[in-house]
Amino acid sequence: MPLTLYLHPLSSYCHKALIALYENGTPFTPHLVNLGDKESRTTFKQIWPVGKFPVLRDDARVVPESTIIIEYLARHYPGPVKLIPDAADPALEVRAIDRFYDLHVHTHMQKIIGDRIRPEGKKDPHGVEHALNALNTALGLVEKDMGARTWAAGEDFTLADCAAAPCLFYIDEAIGPLAGRYPNLAAYLGRLKQRPSFARALKEAEPFMHMLPR
Repeated sequence: MPLTLYLHPLSSYCHKALIALYENGTPFTPHLVNLGDKESRTTFKQIWPVGKFPVLRDDARVVPESTIIIEYLARHYPGPVKLIPDAADPALEVRAIDRFYDLHVHTHMQKIIGDRIRPEGKKDPHGVEHALNALNTALGLVEKDMGARTWAAGEDFTLADCAAAPCLFYIDEAIGPLAGRYPNLAAYLGRLKQRPSFARALKEAEPFMHMLPR
């Protein structure tokens, strides 16, 4: 049974997993999940009751969460692009940057954009203000790092770049352009968008981009 990735093409965390799969040309079957459709949602929750994607299925094994999916692929389906270095200290650095982007960039980006689709009376302006302040702090930190690096963890494309690409893209598209305030990150995003793996994920998302709350 081939690998199956349960996903939605607009999901930023699904982009993260897709980048890893496309970097190494790993064969898999994409399975689009529409959480707004009862049948699709019910079927997906039979596989992963938490109901959040992406989820990778490898025969009977279910692997949730984008970082763990990429770790699983690196261990069981390695390819020519080493997204996690073999050496312990460089691997720790890559994992630390991956967690930084997920926890301090991605989470706040989703809070800000997600609040826009809440119904009137259910919005959270205080939470959005907090997320925006925290996001700007995080972007300021990585802006300094990217002044001397090609990729998030140095000169090699890694798991850290898989994490950075989707959230920086959606920040630039829907929250505010990176250029001007964060020139190093804007240049880095330009390199990410030219990477064939991320360019492919974005191309596949194009039919759904009108759904992005701006």
